[in-house]
Amino acid sequence: MRRDIFQAIADPTRRAIIAIIAIQAMTPNAIAEHFDTSRQAISKHLRILSECELLTKKQEGREIYYQLQIEKMKEIDKWLNQFRKIWESRFSQLDNLLSTIKNNKK
Repeated sequence: MRRDIFQAIADPTRRAIIAIIAIQAMTPNAIAEHFDTSRQAISKHLRILSECELLTKKQEGREIYYQLQIEKMKEIDKWLNQFRKIWESRFSQLDNLLSTIKNNKK
């Protein structure tokens, strides 16, 4: 089943995993230590994040390290940017309105 990045970040545990791995690449066991859940549950989350290409695996000896794919995170930022522009425009309009109200009270 093909998943997209928005399905991946919909889950709070997966968002937490992304935040942890953003700092440094980690093994599944190291990641699992941050959660009060089973190692199997963390493995499932890692698989989903990998399927969405948000994480990549890097083999070092017998250990597998997961690292964040920053380029894929830019896809989320690009989608959010369209809303950011709308919010900034509305905040600007609100600033102008508040300034007008303030000047009229003087």
